[in-house]
Amino acid sequence: MTPFRVVIPSRFESTRLPGKPLLDIVGKPMIQHVHERAQESGAAEVVIATDDARIQKTAEAFGATVCMTSTDHPSGTDRIAEVARQCGWADSDIVVNLQGDEPLLPGELVQRVAADLAHYEDASVSTLCIPIVDVIELFDPNAVKVVLDAKGFALYFSRAPIPWQRDDFAGDAPSLASGARCYRHLGLYAYRVGFLHRYVTWSASAMELAESLEQLRVLHNGERIHASTIDQAPPAGVDTPLDLDRVIAVLSAQETGVSSD
Repeated sequence: MTPFRVVIPSRFESTRLPGKPLLDIVGKPMIQHVHERAQESGAAEVVIATDDARIQKTAEAFGATVCMTSTDHPSGTDRIAEVARQCGWADSDIVVNLQGDEPLLPGELVQRVAADLAHYEDASVSTLCIPIVDVIELFDPNAVKVVLDAKGFALYFSRAPIPWQRDDFAGDAPSLASGARCYRHLGLYAYRVGFLHRYVTWSASAMELAESLEQLRVLHNGERIHASTIDQAPPAGVDTPLDLDRVIAVLSAQETGVSSD
């Protein structure tokens, strides 16, 4: 397999969970659990990218490599691009963006998006998606949908239900009866480093601003995103106190060998 790296962007500020990366989960800070998932992926190198000295100190204490970055980055993608510049990675190198609030994301999925990008040489980015089988999810604007071409390249991402199924969605009781293939996008990304250097020079596109979806900037500028389809979504990340309780229950159960159900 083509070697790849993982960068974990990590910010201290969070509206709903201040200091989220350092919150304790069964005796370890959250960022350490995420770092362990990255190591389980088989990555050649794992780097935590942060602009906060508290996260730096904590991460270095458990042996992580830390890259201190600017406080001005509007997104994790921009932060990863700075890491690539600081580290002098080659344009052809592959790097996976693993969010710092994903302590349950399986390492094999990190490896999968990296392998997918290595396989599709004309892609600049690879990501994941899952089939949608629930019409309620299809109409949920918080569930980002993606339409794929015959080879699995993304044609468009939207918060709207796409593709629009004219007959099934008519009337007051929309359904998925026709069996049209609808997919939900999962926000795990692998990038080629050369793409990252181009990405940070682009302004947000009108459709990106309308949908509030950063990946639309990639399509707007003519670059290709390949989406690998998986059967089941990974466990959700941590955005709220309830999410934190759920993750603590899962990891506590894993430690004791008791089911968290």
